[in-house]
This record gives sequence, structure tokens and C-alpha cells, in this order.
Amino acid sequence: MEMAARLRPASKKCTVIGGSGFLGQHMVEKLLEKGYSVNVFDIRKGFENDKVQFFLGDLCSKEALLPALEDVTLVFHCASPAPSSDNRKLFYKVNCIGTRTVIEACKESGVEKLVLTSSASVVFEGTDIKNGTEDLPYAKKPIDYYTETKILQEKEVLSANDPDKNFFTTAIRPHGIFGPRDPQLVPILIQAAKSGKMKFMIGDGKNLVDFTFVENVVHGHIQAAEHLHKDSPLCGKAFHITNDEPIPFWTFLSRILTGLNYDEPKYQIPYWLAYYLALLLSLVVLLLSPFITVKPTFTPMRVALAGTFHYYSCERAKRDMGYKPVVSLDEAVARTVQSYSHLRQAK
Repeated sequence: MEMAARLRPASKKCTVIGGSGFLGQHMVEKLLEKGYSVNVFDIRKGFENDKVQFFLGDLCSKEALLPALEDVTLVFHCASPAPSSDNRKLFYKVNCIGTRTVIEACKESGVEKLVLTSSASVVFEGTDIKNGTEDLPYAKKPIDYYTETKILQEKEVLSANDPDKNFFTTAIRPHGIFGPRDPQLVPILIQAAKSGKMKFMIGDGKNLVDFTFVENVVHGHIQAAEHLHKDSPLCGKAFHITNDEPIPFWTFLSRILTGLNYDEPKYQIPYWLAYYLALLLSLVVLLLSPFITVKPTFTPMRVALAGTFHYYSCERAKRDMGYKPVVSLDEAVARTVQSYSHLRQAK
């Protein structure tokens, strides 16, 4: 084993920033499987693994980051607060200030490749996107503050690409990540079903959306890292990574609900009606804000996410890094549902 460790090329040493998170953990497992030696930098230790070296600290502290980047040639930056959080300060701190610090620390440590986890939502403004390419402009009116800071973050990382200094950057834009151990989509969906909030679908149920299995997102990141080098078409560019199987939004949710023995939504609310109701609600919240704090879950933005088309083309990733999904949507849904059997409703 010591012999193998000595023979392992230095280029196989990488750091996953945010490696304790949902995507990060899956990424670490896959990298180890592929023979990489892995450091994790995070604010907390999210799992036990004696093959991984953990470095705990704040992303905004270069002093804390530097030890995690020693002798490392490749960094994956997938640290992020939960998109559903509404802590604007935290989004700005992690996504903007933290990312600047990561770039500085990488350059100082002689890291050659930086792969950022961005989001396909950086081009979404609440209206239909069908087979959207990476040439779409950044959203002028981002759907929320999380996305606003993801746009700033992506620009920062892509513009840091500097072939003359042997520093190469690329950004992966997944959409609708789901899978086993996901803390967001499935648990929130089941909570909504339990409290009777999943009886209505917004719109006619025909709007297609990308949901992407976590293993395909990981695969896209690793393909990008392995194809990122001087003069490669990845340098300073962003790439959509999806399952490449857009599915009606409500069909996908229904599959997860029925898979866990919950009823699928029965009634339809016209999209325009839901949107105006949500607008009205946000106006009421605004008027009441001096007196009481209400956090509506029914917002115009959520209505737009549930009722519009938003799916993206992976053609550029297929062409430039040989990407193709490794797990089909059917298989992905089955594996996800199985992994949440503890949330299954007894019939």
C-alpha cells in the first residue's frame, strides 16, 4: 500500500471544498474509487472515512484553506449554503467572498485546475427555457438572492482562468440535483405531502424540467477536471450537466410521492392564477412586514419553478468532455425512492 501511495502521481491529489455536503460526499466517494487521494475542506466533518484527510475551517480564511491545498493540483469547489436558506449575508459570504479567497489560495498553492459547482439557474428568469444552451445571457433578474450570488461566483471563477500562469478554471451547471442522502428535495416534498400541500399541481402538468441524478453530476465534474488543461475548450467556460431526459415537473414529483406511498396531486390550478395569488400574497406579506414577519412558502418564484419549462442542452459537455449520463432517470428515481424507505407511508 505504501508503495502504491508513493507511485500515485501528484496529479491524482485533489481537494473537495464543501466535501461534507450532499454533492461533496458523493464526489469524494467517486474520486476515491477512481484512485484519487482526497482532502476535504469544510466547516464541519460530515462523515467518517479514514482514506480522507479532513481540514475544518471557514472558507473566507485563506490561512485555514492553504494547508488543505498543499501538493494539490486539482480543486473542486462545491461548498454552498442550502438554496432554501434566506440568509442573504451568508450567501454573499460563501459564494462571493469565499470564492475569491479560494481562487487566491489556489493560485498561491500552485493548484492548476479549479472546477466550480455553479447552477443552471444562473440563466433562468422565471420564464420558459427549452433546451437552453450555455450561450444564454446571465439572468438580469435572478430568481432569488442565492442565484444572484451564484452568478457573481461563476463570473469570478471563469475570469480567473489564466493559461499563462498554468491556472485553468471551468464551471459545471447542474440542474435539480437529487439522489440518496439528499437533504432537500425528497424530505421537503414528503413534508409537504404529510401536511396536505401536495393536492394541487400548478399549470397543465406538461412543463418539462431537468432533474439530475447526483452520480451524473459527479461524473460531469470529474470528466471536466480530466479534460481541463492548456488549450482545452473547457478553459474559462461553463457547462450544463443534466440527466439529458427532461420530464414533466409534476410527473417527476408524482413518481417520488407514489414511490413512497403518497398520493400524487389531483387538482390543477391554472398557472396565471397561481402566479397572481402568489404575487398577491407577497404584497400582503410586504404590507404586514412592519408588524409581523411571515415567510410564505408560496412565492411567485416557486410558482415559476413549478409551472414553467426549464431544461437545458448538454451538447457542449458531450462534445468538449465526452459527457454522457451514467445513470438513467428511471434507475435514478428507483434508487432514490429505495434510499428513503424510512419516509414511506404505511398503507
